Amino acid sequence: MKRRDAETAHVSPSGVGMSKQLLIYERAVPVTRQRHGAWSVKAGASFDFARGVNSVPLMVAEFPNAAAEYTIVFGGAAEEIIPVALLGIRDNENLYVTESGAWSGSYVPAFLRRYPFVFSSDNANESDATFTLCVDEEFAGCNDEGRGERLFDADGERTQYLQNVLGFLQAYQVQFQRTKLFVQRLQDLDLLESMQAQFTLRTGQRSTLSGFSVINRDRLKALPPEKLAELMQADELELIYQHLASLRNLTPIAERIGAPVDAAAATETAPASPADFETSGNA
Repeated sequence: MKRRDAETAHVSPSGVGMSKQLLIYERAVPVTRQRHGAWSVKAGASFDFARGVNSVPLMVAEFPNAAAEYTIVFGGAAEEIIPVALLGIRDNENLYVTESGAWSGSYVPAFLRRYPFVFSSDNANESDATFTLCVDEEFAGCNDEGRGERLFDADGERTQYLQNVLGFLQAYQVQFQRTKLFVQRLQDLDLLESMQAQFTLRTGQRSTLSGFSVINRDRLKALPPEKLAELMQADELELIYQHLASLRNLTPIAERIGAPVDAAAATETAPASPADFETSGNA
């Protein structure tokens, strides 16, 4: 195979809608006592399921932790724009998953921590939607051998683990709605602009990353004082600054290509409780 002198990649924020979530969820089906009464889930040991995604959605509550090591940009288009954490600068490449499947970053985005579980919706209008808890049955940690955490007890009742999963996803959904409001305000104020980033890799190969937007600093500074005050009162001005500060992480992310990475010790990162989600950042 000939080496290309240049390549272009795109930010692909999986998980905006159910069809895009299927980029990491191979076979997500509703959790039921009849189908999963004897099932257990052993999650958190491997992130192989995320090896092929170069970005994941990020909720505003995660900005403080995520901005320290990831680049936060805005992916998608029109009504599906959402903040994302960049995990790589080439298509189908996640630079934070090691060869052994461990996560090499300090913070794991909530979008990944909730796997193999996800909510599906029966209505495009989420304010009127009914959400159903689903599990990816293709996840290697799903089993009927008692490994990990049981979904239902011997009486067919939800275990505390499954209750925690539901609480985590409910908290995630609340944060998703808040995140959408934040993005809508940015759009209403015309603060977002399309961007692309160009890199020269260690191999000498040039790479371009496109398909994302950032906040325009000049437009931000030109806002009327009352609009800036509204952003500040809503704690959204701080989110903007965290996004802008995170852009300095673009180069360190690119430098992960072809460089040895000290993998963080693989730890159990099963879906957390709503309280755990909130303490990931109180923006």
